[in-house]
Amino acid sequence: MKQRVITGIVAGAVFLGLCFMGGLWYHLLVLAMSLIGYYEFVKMTKVAPFGGTAVIGYLGILMFVFPWNLLDIALPLPIGNGTWLLMLLFLLVTVFSKNRVGIQQVSLLFLASVYIGIGFLYIAESRNTPDGHGLFWTFLLLASIWASDAGAYFVGRKLGRNKLWPAISPNKTIEGAVGGVIIAVITAMIFALLSDGLLPLGNALLIGLSSAVIGQLGDLVQSAYKRVYGIKDSGSLLPGHGGILDRCDSWIVVFPFVHMLSLLPY
Repeated sequence: MKQRVITGIVAGAVFLGLCFMGGLWYHLLVLAMSLIGYYEFVKMTKVAPFGGTAVIGYLGILMFVFPWNLLDIALPLPIGNGTWLLMLLFLLVTVFSKNRVGIQQVSLLFLASVYIGIGFLYIAESRNTPDGHGLFWTFLLLASIWASDAGAYFVGRKLGRNKLWPAISPNKTIEGAVGGVIIAVITAMIFALLSDGLLPLGNALLIGLSSAVIGQLGDLVQSAYKRVYGIKDSGSLLPGHGGILDRCDSWIVVFPFVHMLSLLPY
């Protein structure tokens, strides 16, 4: 527990400090996190993390998360076209390797590059919104996600009786999940009340719900594929906490989801 607390304080201070600063350094931190997250996923699937096939995925992560705008560099391809090209490159590996690298392997790596790349892209872009309130939006989403996690944990420990999804995550309970939703909604509502009209209450309600429901589903997704591979943590970068994907499993689904529904009114 001591190690977990120390790691949490140090990592949290670095992340939140750079998030407060914003700009290029924060974006580069998110880029580094995305590359480490992809490495963790590749290693988990027993693929050589720096082999030729995996390298294509790293290039995909760079395409998604690299701070093109902040460096005034034109994106080589629109994201849609780049994603299609990324898929084609992975598929061609099966051809040129004469199926020594199978379709299952390249499919997993393509999935990982999109899942992780787009997730961290939206984490970075949330801090760099054109309305100049990116810090508020980022803290709103992070606080709602963390409130959901804390609510689910503490309510689950106190009142949890009915398992939510024991085949995937045996410790989660329905009562905890509901508690997480309630605390996340309350947190988002507090942000709305303190925003001086920047965040309408209706948007706050939907953001709280999304952060809790989609965030908990993202957590279950992470638990599901870790269970397939028989591992407890995706990595060991953060002692006591696991890897980047363990800490950001909710982030990389909540941030894109909220943006795609246009819940942030900027």
